Amino acid sequence: MKYGKHAPLPGFTPWPAELAERYHAAGYWADETFGAMLRDRAQRHPDWIALVCGDRRWSYAELDRRADQLAAGFARLGIRREDRVVVQLPNIAEFFAVCFALFRLGALPVFALPAHRRAEVGHFFNFAEARAYVIADVDGGFDYRQLAREVQALAPSLQHVVVVGDAAEFTPLDALYDAPIDIADQPEACDVAFLQLSGGSTGLPKLIPRTHNDYLYSVRESAMICGLTTDSVYLCALPVAHNFPLSSPGTLGTFYAGGRVVLTRQAAPDHVFPLIEAEGVTITALVPPLALIWLDAASRRQHDLSSLKLLQVGGAKFSAEAARRVRPTLGCALQQVFGMAEGLVNYTRCGDPEELVMTTQGRPISPADEVRVVDDEDREVTPGEVGHLLTRGPYTIRGYYKAAQHNARAFTTDGFYRTGDLVRQLPSGHIVVEGRAKDQINRGGEKVAAEEVENHLLAHPSVHDAAIVAMPDSFLGEKTCAYLVCREDRPRGIELANFLRERGVAQYKIPDRFEFVDGFPKTGVGKVDKKALRERIAQQLAN
Repeated sequence: MKYGKHAPLPGFTPWPAELAERYHAAGYWADETFGAMLRDRAQRHPDWIALVCGDRRWSYAELDRRADQLAAGFARLGIRREDRVVVQLPNIAEFFAVCFALFRLGALPVFALPAHRRAEVGHFFNFAEARAYVIADVDGGFDYRQLAREVQALAPSLQHVVVVGDAAEFTPLDALYDAPIDIADQPEACDVAFLQLSGGSTGLPKLIPRTHNDYLYSVRESAMICGLTTDSVYLCALPVAHNFPLSSPGTLGTFYAGGRVVLTRQAAPDHVFPLIEAEGVTITALVPPLALIWLDAASRRQHDLSSLKLLQVGGAKFSAEAARRVRPTLGCALQQVFGMAEGLVNYTRCGDPEELVMTTQGRPISPADEVRVVDDEDREVTPGEVGHLLTRGPYTIRGYYKAAQHNARAFTTDGFYRTGDLVRQLPSGHIVVEGRAKDQINRGGEKVAAEEVENHLLAHPSVHDAAIVAMPDSFLGEKTCAYLVCREDRPRGIELANFLRERGVAQYKIPDRFEFVDGFPKTGVGKVDKKALRERIAQQLAN
């Protein structure tokens, strides 16, 4: 891959030169940075509203100005190009002011989710050696300043805590707004722009390096596929740092199109239905459990939702029965989305036959997306049969950040990413997701790595062995069940849940059910037979 004045970020795996040249020549990579994209939109239509956050309405010019001023403030703190900054903010306008400021400096946001706690955030700091932490003061009743104090004790690299709101002993974000400066060492489009989090199937989340070039290609094409224009109004109801509401086409796709982003911290119908009516929302994205809540509430609605043209559903498989309810109930089209923070994104299209929209998870963004469906030996299966999904392309990473050993397992020798998804591909190119091969539970769109939770449970003095498996749930799709082999004193489930909370584990990762057994079934090679455990709990629930 060709680089300008900057060498690749240490720990980042670039695309091979031959592929990079091909992606440039085809126009997939347009050599534009996020900072330049925002500047262009602000110059084209400075007075148009970019962001709505409660009573605040920021124009493109104001968002651009705030990004410049905060870039100066972060530079005053000593934040430089390639410095990592953990950003853990809810759905507020400051998320974008901070991110675009860091983009302009060439510093790298590490996108933590509001639900993450000490175990996850401490890991992000120590693994990425992040220098700063940007948080809200209190959100959802949780005090992030206390979390920052706990992380400070664990992370020697953490030098600055920046707080939106009451900063206590830390630095208030408002104090960072400063006169814009000339940034001598500006980032280039081939540079890493930020680090996202993997869903993770082993241990804590891996970090995913995304460049300006590859991510903006995904954003640009997503905006086109979804028909975004300057008249589009995108409601961001999912956590803003998730890949789905960030780029598929999400908030960044809306900015790319020159549209308006409406932020909400609450996704419940009583809150968002009035917002859809008041702001004329045209597109939004939900995970299946939330879509079901909206569908159930819509029959009782008193608000005009006629502006809503497109409902996207992704993050987990959406049942065909629920999919068929969308247009009759909400009066808008459905678009199924299946993607991953590592790259590949699939959409159903507006011109697709209805049956494909109802029963598939779409087809890839790009003609350059290479997809293989293979058996356990990496041999391609017969078309239409279920197999493991492998992929590579102009916006799919070539390796996780600083994870050479894991990358050797997660990628083939010729650079295909092993997604861990079991799929079948139709002649049309559409993909139907059939499940997961990786040891991961998809709890309503939130990914839970079994090994991570097992390791925490094994720290309990009464737990001899632990195995986490998925169990079926009609609402979330999957919930987590912990099978435990205990020593003499068997703890209660509530004790184990509190134990995990005290260890700083995010609430969504705490098992929904605890089952106590004398031993685990084993496979022929002596490993825990999790398939048998999944079948056992499914049968138990069915009975």
